[in-house]
Amino acid sequence: MMNINTDHQNQGVALQDQNIDTNQFLTFMLGSEEYGVDILNVQEIRSWESATSIPNTPEYVLGVINLRGLVVPIIDLRKKFAMSRAEFGPTTIIVIVKLSGKSNSSKTVGMVVDEVSDVYNISDDEIGEMPDFGSVVDTEFIKGVATVNEKMVIIVDIDSLINTGVLGDDLMPDNHKDQAKQAG
Repeated sequence: MMNINTDHQNQGVALQDQNIDTNQFLTFMLGSEEYGVDILNVQEIRSWESATSIPNTPEYVLGVINLRGLVVPIIDLRKKFAMSRAEFGPTTIIVIVKLSGKSNSSKTVGMVVDEVSDVYNISDDEIGEMPDFGSVVDTEFIKGVATVNEKMVIIVDIDSLINTGVLGDDLMPDNHKDQAKQAG
């Protein structure tokens, strides 16, 4: 009986130690590469559904969907990351991510991915910086790379992707940017 209690207590300590500096990341596949986003930003995982096209949006914006009354832009991460196009199939998923702004505002976007892979616990120490590729490779939306179970997982900087890349100025046509500046 004493050994069981001791083992149980030791397991509790080990679990507490694991949770101190680790974050959970939802991982997904784009081609043969695995990417991860902080699970705290994931609002929902949905099967593929076509989006309503919106004129004058960047090529990577597939359109919008209605998510229980909220109009959500849908982006094709393959196009955003300048990857080859893939046909949408039964494993194609829309990962709905949400960021909370500083002024109680939030931004929600759906990302089309090839398939959802797993959820991993990764500590900040395990996320290595991206190597410097110079101007040849744009790593603006990549936080770093982690090795999990002997494979590389590319950690996406969802804050940068949504605030500057997807819902930033490049989403709005030039004539609307001028109107927004005048109104603001």
